[in-house]
Amino acid sequence: MTITETLDAQDRFVNVPGFRIHYVEAGQGHPLVLLHGSGPGATSRTNFTANIAPLAAHFRVIGIDMPGWGESDTQTDETGRDHVAALVGVLDALGIERAALVGNSMGGMTSVATAIHHPQRVSHLVTMGAPAPVPLLFSAANGPSEGMRVLLHAYREPTPPNMRRLVEVMCFNPAMATDELAAARSAAALRRPDHLDSWNAQFTGPPTPPPYFSLGDRLREITAPTLVIHGRDDRVVHYENGLVLSSRIADSRLVLLNRCGHWAQIEHAEEFNRLVTSFVGAH
Repeated sequence: MTITETLDAQDRFVNVPGFRIHYVEAGQGHPLVLLHGSGPGATSRTNFTANIAPLAAHFRVIGIDMPGWGESDTQTDETGRDHVAALVGVLDALGIERAALVGNSMGGMTSVATAIHHPQRVSHLVTMGAPAPVPLLFSAANGPSEGMRVLLHAYREPTPPNMRRLVEVMCFNPAMATDELAAARSAAALRRPDHLDSWNAQFTGPPTPPPYFSLGDRLREITAPTLVIHGRDDRVVHYENGLVLSSRIADSRLVLLNRCGHWAQIEHAEEFNRLVTSFVGAH
């Protein structure tokens, strides 16, 4: 029995401009939106397996599959790759005025950008392993990190061995990269070749940094109470990114976890759940 089944959580769909989006919902109370990272086969359910139940004991938890992931529609240059607009569209469709945003990696980028562009919609901001929007820190000029190279290769060839390498580089503890997990991630990715094709199509032309990386000077505009969580051993997004975020966002605090890779919410699930519950509940 899965965590969401235990909570009688519902798999639901909502229509926003351009997309039909899948999400999982559980619990009651203040809305807390979980935003997953990138990676072939990633979903909110898989990224937050160890967190949905504990957080839903205190909040209305909504885990969104972004366009191009999970059971949501795929994204293309024609339909748009604006995850901020997709997120705001989901909030509008569900009648949610303000929510706490909890974003891992790519989901952290979406959370930060939403807090800048739509501050009235964000009550709290929590990031894990999120890159800071500072030029040259996480850009092609310095070359992709070890973890990003593995991730990009897994998108091109989502085989179980490549998925195992992906999980290994995401985590500090190599024991988490089991054959079963690698096979499951590979199967999930291959079920949606349209998602794989959409991701890979972004890299066929000259490299262009996402608009997110132009927001460095606007981090000081964020007014939402912010909790920055980063793994000391993150090989995908260096922990210096967490230092930059916490130094530029006025109402923020940084938790740096030793013996932790890119998936703090998985490797240190109990501590992560306590931190988020206390932080959102106290502000």
